[in-house]
Amino acid sequence: MPDESPKAQVIRRQSRNDSANALRTTRSTFWLVQNCIGAENCEMSTIAATEFLPLVAAAGAAKDSIVVSLHDVAPSTRQIANTIISELAHRGVRVCSLLVVPDYHHQGLFTTDRQFVSWLRDLEADGHEIVIHGYFHERPRRAKETLGDKFLTRLYTQDEGEFYDLSYDEALHRIVAARDEFRAHGLKPRGFVAPAWLLNEDVERAARDAEMEYTTRLRTVCDLRSSKVFPARTLVYSVRNNWRRGLSRAWNATLFRLPKASSLLRISIHPSDHSHAAIWKQIIHLIHGSVGSRTATTYQEWIAEQRLRRGL
Repeated sequence: MPDESPKAQVIRRQSRNDSANALRTTRSTFWLVQNCIGAENCEMSTIAATEFLPLVAAAGAAKDSIVVSLHDVAPSTRQIANTIISELAHRGVRVCSLLVVPDYHHQGLFTTDRQFVSWLRDLEADGHEIVIHGYFHERPRRAKETLGDKFLTRLYTQDEGEFYDLSYDEALHRIVAARDEFRAHGLKPRGFVAPAWLLNEDVERAARDAEMEYTTRLRTVCDLRSSKVFPARTLVYSVRNNWRRGLSRAWNATLFRLPKASSLLRISIHPSDHSHAAIWKQIIHLIHGSVGSRTATTYQEWIAEQRLRRGL
């Protein structure tokens, strides 16, 4: 064999390393798939396991991640939601977690709108994720609320903290009802996100018992199967008035400039954000500054990747 130049030797060694890494990844994925298929008696239901398996097998990207979630998706917000999804795709975010409300503000169950259901199916087929986002996205005011209750349910969120103080039984009833309605129409929700991220421990337990794979809070993402909590604060805007919009922009710009300690960047968008030019401009700016170093993904795919890395 003729002598190789130093450059050729480096290339050959790198090729060997790449092949070895690919083989290790293939073996890990095969082991995981094999174990998942064999685990017929595990706590996770057969339906949830078979639906989640392809996502686990596809996990393993090396880059850090960004999840852009679009909240309050409903028939009444479909048009603006579609515009947002299209604009995000043009800027490198081709998949989002779509937080769908089954009966948004009691305007009518989403299942009665066939075009909306078909639109959701198409989006899911394109790689977007359907997430259960409450049921009504509304919370009636209670008698004898504390100052803390009033602050969280009226000021922090405008009477939309639906799951803030629900009992386990009622939370389970609403999540299961939403899950079954989605499934009956060919959709596969695997996550539950409470409106305004307000949920108590009983609600989290109900989401787990309803076969949800994960939930999120303002500052964390929780794998409901393992109970592992990942610190990852989301960037989110409040646009109800001028001072809220100004404060939101300043706060999110500051958070974005902090050292990127988390492997996951979360950006939460509401339909009303798009109608405020300065807000939308900053959202696009933050995304533009992230997609070069982070892979756009969904919560369900990100959770699958974390499980694969931890050998679960």
